[in-house]
Amino acid sequence: MAEQGRAGRRRAGGAGPGLRRDAVGLREVLFQSVTSMAPAAAVAVSIPAGAAYAGGALPLSVLIALVACLFTASSVAELARQLPSAGSVATYSAQGLHPVVGFLVAWTYLLVEALVPALLLLQLGFTVADTLHQEWPGYPADLWWPWVVAGAVVIVVTGFYGIRASARFGTVLGVFEVLVFVVLAVLLIAAAGRHNTLTVFGTSHTPPDHPGLSGVIAGSVYTVLAFAGFEAAAPLAEEARDPRRTLRRAVLGAALSVGLLFVLTTYAITVYVGPDAFASFGPSGAASWDGVARASYGAFWVLIFLAVVNSTVANANAATNASTRTAFALGRDGLFPRAFARVHPVHRSPVVGLAAQFVIALGAALLLGRAYGPRTAFLLLATVVVTAIIAVYLLTNAACAGYFLRRRRAAFRPMRHLLLPLLGIAAFTPALLTAAGIPAFPFVEKLTAPVSYAGAGVAGWTAVGLVVVTVVWRRRPDALAVTGLVGIEAEAGPEAGPEAGPATGPAPADGARAGASEPAARPGAPHSPARPAASGPAALPDASRPGAPPEPSDPPHDEESR
Repeated sequence: MAEQGRAGRRRAGGAGPGLRRDAVGLREVLFQSVTSMAPAAAVAVSIPAGAAYAGGALPLSVLIALVACLFTASSVAELARQLPSAGSVATYSAQGLHPVVGFLVAWTYLLVEALVPALLLLQLGFTVADTLHQEWPGYPADLWWPWVVAGAVVIVVTGFYGIRASARFGTVLGVFEVLVFVVLAVLLIAAAGRHNTLTVFGTSHTPPDHPGLSGVIAGSVYTVLAFAGFEAAAPLAEEARDPRRTLRRAVLGAALSVGLLFVLTTYAITVYVGPDAFASFGPSGAASWDGVARASYGAFWVLIFLAVVNSTVANANAATNASTRTAFALGRDGLFPRAFARVHPVHRSPVVGLAAQFVIALGAALLLGRAYGPRTAFLLLATVVVTAIIAVYLLTNAACAGYFLRRRRAAFRPMRHLLLPLLGIAAFTPALLTAAGIPAFPFVEKLTAPVSYAGAGVAGWTAVGLVVVTVVWRRRPDALAVTGLVGIEAEAGPEAGPEAGPATGPAPADGARAGASEPAARPGAPHSPARPAASGPAALPDASRPGAPPEPSDPPHDEESR
C-alpha cells in the first residue's frame, strides 16, 4: 500500500509541467546548502577580504557570523518544516508577515541568487588568470574573461539536466573542497606550535585604522558573505524526499558544519601567519592561502587552487538552483511571467529561469569586471549580496515569530519561535548597517567607493519591487494571497499547512494524510471549495487548480527517473 501511495504521488506531482517530486534525498539537499556557502572559495577569498578591517581578530568576526547564522538557520528550519515550498523564504514571509512582504523578499532573494553566480564567475576568472600567469608568465594576468564564460556554460548545462544531476555534481565538488581545507588547517595549527592563542577571539589584534569592535563588525560583512547560502536547501522543497524533515536537517547541518569549518580554518591561518601581521593577509599573493601553501607545503598549492576553482563552480551551481526554483514558484503563482514556470519535459529543469540566470550572471560579471576590474567588481557584488541577504534573513526571523504566533499557536515554543529569531535579528543588524553604509552606531565602519554603492543599489532594486508589487496587488490580489502555497502538499498532524489554527484535539499519527490544504481566507482572495479527504496520497495543488492541464505520465526513457 505504501509503495502504491508513493507511485500515486509520483504520478500526481512528478509528471507534467511541475518540478520532479522525490528526486533528491538528505545528502543532495544538504550539499545544496553546503556548496551554496562555497566553503573553499569563502575560506580563500571572501573571509580574507575582512582581514583589512578585523586583522588578527578575524576569527571573532567569523564566530559572530556563525552565531547569527545559527539563529537564522533555526528560523528557516522551523518554517521549512511547516511550509515546504520552492518559494522558500518568500513563502515564509508571505505567510508569517504579509503577502506583500513575501513578494518583496522573493524580489530581493532573486537579486541575491542572480548575482551570486556573477561574483563567483569573477572569482573564477581572476583566480585562474592569476595562477596561470604565476606559473607561466607569458599568460596575461588580465585575461580573466574566458574563464568566466567557460564557468557560466558549465553551470547552465548542469542545471539543464535536472536537479538530480545538478545536486549530485554539487555533492562531489563539496566533499573535495572541504577535505582539502580541513587537512591544510590541521597542518597549519600543528606548525604554529606555541603560537596558538585564543586571543584571536578578542579585539586586541585589530589594526590601528579599524580598532576594537568597529573593525570586527566591518570584517564580519565579508564573513557573512561566506555564510550566505545556508538556506539554499529550502527552494528544493518540492523536489526533496520527506521535505519537512530533510530541509530542517539540511539547513541546520550546513550552517553548523560549514560554520565550524570557517572558524577552524580562519583560526589556523591567523595563528600561523601571526595575529598582528594578519591585516595584510588577502585573497592572493604571498600573504594568502595559496601563498602559504606554496611556501610551506610545496605542491599542496595545486589542491588549494583546484578546491577554490571547484568551489566557485559548485557555489554558482547551487545559487542557480535556488534562483531558478524561486522564479519557478513565482511564475507558477502568477506573480512573475508564466514562462518562468515552464520546465523541460524530460529533465524537469526550469529552462526559462536557467536562460535568464545565464544572461544575468554572465552579463553582470563581464560588464562590471570590465568597468572596475574583476577584484573590485567582486567586492562590489559581494557587498550588494550581503546587504540584500541580511535583509532577507532579518525578515525571515520576523516571519518565524509571526507565523507561529498568528497561525500555529498550538505549536508555538517561546525559545525556538521568538527568542532565537529576535537574537538573529539583533546579531545581523550591525553587519546590515555596515554593508548598507548607514552609520547608526559608533562601531559601524564606513565602506569606500565603489563598494559603498551597494546600499543604494539594493535600495533602488527594492523601490522597483515596491512598484511591481503595487501593480500586482491592484490587478491580482488573489495571487499575492497564496504566495508560495501552490506546491505545498498538505499533511495532517503537527506539521500541517499554514491554515492550521490552534489544535482542538490530539494530532493524527505521523504520516496520516488529509485533504489538500487551502490558505486562510484573505480579502480579495477567491474562495476555493475544500477538497475531500482521501485515503491515498493528498492531491497536489498543481494538479487540482482550475484550468490546469492534465499531467501526462513520465516518458518511458526518462534518464532522470532511473
